Amino acid sequence: MPLRAISHAHTGLAVASFFMLLAGEGVRNLLGWNVFGAIALAIAIPYVVLLWRARRRISWRRLPVTLIGFVLLAIASIAWSANPGETALTALTLVLTSIGGLGVALLLPWRDLVRALGTTLRWILALSFAFEIYVSAFLDRPLSPLSVDYGDPAVSGIYLWSRNMLFDGGPIQGIVGNRNQLGFLALIALIVFSLQLVDGTVWRIWGIAWLAIAIGTLALTRSSTVLLAAAAVVLVLGFALWARAIRPGARRGLYGVATLVLLGLVSLGIFGRGILSAILGKSEDFTGRLTIWDAVTGLAQQRPAFGWGWLSPWMPSTEPFGTLVTIKGVHYLQAHNAWLDVSVQLGIVGLIVFAFLMLSTTWRAWFVAVDRPRWDLTDQRPFMAMSLLPLLILTALLAQSLAESQLLVQSGWMLLVICAVMMKSPARVHGARQ
Repeated sequence: MPLRAISHAHTGLAVASFFMLLAGEGVRNLLGWNVFGAIALAIAIPYVVLLWRARRRISWRRLPVTLIGFVLLAIASIAWSANPGETALTALTLVLTSIGGLGVALLLPWRDLVRALGTTLRWILALSFAFEIYVSAFLDRPLSPLSVDYGDPAVSGIYLWSRNMLFDGGPIQGIVGNRNQLGFLALIALIVFSLQLVDGTVWRIWGIAWLAIAIGTLALTRSSTVLLAAAAVVLVLGFALWARAIRPGARRGLYGVATLVLLGLVSLGIFGRGILSAILGKSEDFTGRLTIWDAVTGLAQQRPAFGWGWLSPWMPSTEPFGTLVTIKGVHYLQAHNAWLDVSVQLGIVGLIVFAFLMLSTTWRAWFVAVDRPRWDLTDQRPFMAMSLLPLLILTALLAQSLAESQLLVQSGWMLLVICAVMMKSPARVHGARQ
């Protein structure tokens, strides 16, 4: 098969993978879990085959040790899990998602990977607007998932696929059925589209149009958690551009300012809860999150070392997670904090491995973003903007992880796997210009 055809096939498979993991909730709401699982398995099998065939060309020793260690720990937790069957199922989901991330990161050039991600995000935003227009203009009523019957309307309201609020100015939920997730995807789209526009890899008018759509989606979701993530991205972008503008040996002042800003933000989070909730327009318990965090912390203290076993997302009616937190008749199926979720499922050991994974990946992404590679030092062309992408995506994921657990499943985990693998081979990112 010609190389160009192989490249197109790999890119098409990457788009399918991204769509299933970034917009999987929409597929499940339409077709149900069984069909979703069958499609996900059908996508995972080609990656297994392709990775096996390419095994001699892949430097497996350059894979992140902390990433492999975390996945292995989740699998091993079947042995001490309170629910071995459910843990085995969610661990399999983690493995399949990891395979998808590895396949995309190892088989695609960085340029094609970014193109596939951008294409998928455009499809998701376009379909989300079309979906919300259909609900508001033709149905003119809230729409529940077609594949699930939640029964009591008082309880099922939180599970609505669309709230029919597009013409009221939002919040909209799009095909993913969740405004926080749609807002986060719009934020990632805004990052990708902006960098593509700066690097000139898309037509200018086309790029500006999609930037406007991403910004519009972000505004219509009215997501406070995504607003905080966007602020973090802008802050880190500012520091990264500052670092690019000065010599590596002159960055001591930059790191000092960054440390002071970080300490200020931590202090605000700890002591300025009232101020923060007022700014975001939230109640002082942050829409029930403090209640959830207290319950999860208490459960984690019962098994501090290795936790209760991997179970992300939590399964309904699976003790002790399924009914751990119930607010107004709704069972919450995540800790709304990725770090707390790891601590309750894999204990302190898992939390340490996870922290090293995030720290090492972000550390490498910073230097990929701010330092030219050695072979590019004499290049007079502008510093490629796209090398900022892993750092900005990781920043968004880290910020979101403080209020959501999406980092541990589907889209969040796949993006983390891709960033972790790519940051072990930074020459592939810097070499995308060629």
